Amino acid sequence: MAKLIENLAESVPAWGAKVAYGEKTTVDGQELVPVALVAFGFGGGEGSGDMPASEKTPAGRGEGSGGGGGGYSVPIGAYIGGPDGLRFRPNTIALAVVAVPLVSALGAALAVIIGAARYTSRR
Repeated sequence: MAKLIENLAESVPAWGAKVAYGEKTTVDGQELVPVALVAFGFGGGEGSGDMPASEKTPAGRGEGSGGGGGGYSVPIGAYIGGPDGLRFRPNTIALAVVAVPLVSALGAALAVIIGAARYTSRR
């Protein structure tokens, strides 16, 4: 199990670089390179057992293992070739979807900071 986790961890940076920027494509005569926000994670576990006998818990043996992972990719735009060279064109809907949680978290953190500053100034 430990070797599997090490192999996954070693290959993650290579996946991110390949997934974040897609293959160059031509659409309606324009070359573009799609760009995506990519996040993923992996986890694993292991166990063993052999508890001593006691009045509260029966003696037993145990084993275990486990693992999992997941991820997502949100298309945030594309680099499009033009007369002025490459320009980034955002996917405004996807950027809004990605920005809403970030702005919400920033607002909540700012509210806590302001509240703490007001509390300390009253003392």
